[in-house]
Parts: sequence; structure tokens; C-alpha cells
Amino acid sequence: MNTLICGSIAYDTIMVFHDEFRKHILPEQIHILNVAFLVPEMRREFGGCAGNIAYNLNMLGGKPLVMATVGDDHAPYSYRMEKLGLDATHVRQVEGTFCAQAFITTDIKDNQITAFHPGAMNHAHLNSVNDAKDVGLGIISPDGRAGMLQHAREFHEAGIPFVFDPGQGMPMFNGEELMRFVDMADYVTVNDYEAKMLQEKTGRKIEEIAKLTKALVVTLGGEGSMIYAGGQVIQIPSVKPEAVVDPTGCGDAYRAGLLYGIANGMDWHHSGRLASLLGSIKIAKKGGQNHVLENGEISSRYREAFGEDLE
Repeated sequence: MNTLICGSIAYDTIMVFHDEFRKHILPEQIHILNVAFLVPEMRREFGGCAGNIAYNLNMLGGKPLVMATVGDDHAPYSYRMEKLGLDATHVRQVEGTFCAQAFITTDIKDNQITAFHPGAMNHAHLNSVNDAKDVGLGIISPDGRAGMLQHAREFHEAGIPFVFDPGQGMPMFNGEELMRFVDMADYVTVNDYEAKMLQEKTGRKIEEIAKLTKALVVTLGGEGSMIYAGGQVIQIPSVKPEAVVDPTGCGDAYRAGLLYGIANGMDWHHSGRLASLLGSIKIAKKGGQNHVLENGEISSRYREAFGEDLE
């Protein structure tokens, strides 16, 4: 069975300014801000939540099926997906738009100035979950607002279990809408900041929200994660990475591990630890899709990290 991944396909353009922003921004002139930064370093990465999750799930041997909207500039991404063997049947081009993309300028102190253009992502509602075949599991990750609402309803009506992963899309929804997602979803994943926001917006404690799901997962960065399931709180340890290079896409890697575990009937102990390991592997590389696992490597690295077999 396929895992349908609804979310964004995006390009991330990262530029590095070899100085500190604060030295070039005059506080007394902030009301007429007009600055330019010379950025001798620049790279373009393949990203977007759906793209990142599918990349990781595919690498684990899962069966990701991407559902996303892309713009007229999608050719390099589509070529990459083809080379990776990722099914792009439900990746729809929206003429007259660009792919979603982030333009990130970082200074030598790791301060960032980011501009995000949603582009074709705003047309996510043009895709329908009902068009996908042989789907046994799904995830709704950050996407266009209308698309996220529609896809949740379609998953629910079709009886397909799915993960609600609001991520940076959470501010688009009020408390009532978020609770509607929770009521329809089988699983919810948030980081610690998003967990606080979810509680503030809904007026519900995280423990109360967890009771409405099969599992609610809260990631805590370097502190690991917690999985609320079956009336228990399962503590998942973090895995020390080979290097801390770039956190971009670590959450997506973690979610791919969860999806693989759910699709393969693994318990939360093993699913969470697999997810944690994937996040650790990703953080050692720049970009969301530049880490690589050889055949059988995930099992050996899991055994090395946790002193037990993956299955």
C-alpha cells in the first residue's frame, strides 16, 4: 500500500553574508530600511515538506506517493524525482505560477532573513485524495490552507488513517479548525513550540488532545521526543549526530520514520527511535535531501545507536 504525502514541493535558496547584519542596519533609520547584502556564497536545495518526507521514506524502502502543486519552474525538481524513483502522478503543474520557494540570507552569526513565496502551493486544493489509488496511510504537512482542509476531510471520509502535521502552517488556522483536524486525524505531530501554540489556540492541554488520537508526537530537538499513545507517554531519546551542520528538514526526516513505522506495524518504541535516528542522520548534511543511506545501513546504525535490533 502507498503512503500519500500531501504537502509542499519547494526550492530553498540559501545565501551567506560574510558579516553581521547588525553592523549594516542603523537602528535610528529602521523606519526607512533600505539595505543590500553582498552574498558570495549561494546554493539551491530541493525542499518542501512533501518532497523531504518522500525522499526519506523512499530511502527507507517505503512507498511514498507525493500529492503537491508545482509551478512552471518545476522541471529540475521533477527530473530529480524521476531519478529517485518517486511517483509524481499526483504532482500537478499550475500554469502561470512558480514553485513554492524560500530565499534565506544567513550572516556569520547564523541570523537569518527569510522571504517565502507560496506560489503554486496556494492551489493545493486542485488535487484530491480521492484520485490516489491503493493508499493505506497519509500525511497532511504544511501546504495551501484550502488544500489542507480539503485533504483532511477527504482522508477522513475515505477511511484512510492519516497524520496531521501542521508545522509552520499552524498560524493559518484558528482553534476550532485545528480541533477539527485533530478529530479527523489518527495521529498528530508537532515540535515543542508548535505544541504550545496548539494548546493556546485550542484551549486544550496537550494530554487532552492526545486522548483524541491514536498517538500524538512532540519533538524536542536535541532532547529527543515524546509519544503520547495508549494512555502512556513514551520517551524517545535523541541520537548524537556525526556533526551538527544544518537542521533544515530534520522534522521531515523524523516524520518519514514515523510513517514507515506505522505502515509496517511497528510499535511506538521502535517507530520513534527510527524517526529519531533519521533526524540525526539528516542534521549532519546541508539541505533537506542530501543525506544518503546504503542498503542495510539503517539497521546497523539503529543497532549501534540503541543497542537493539530495529525489528
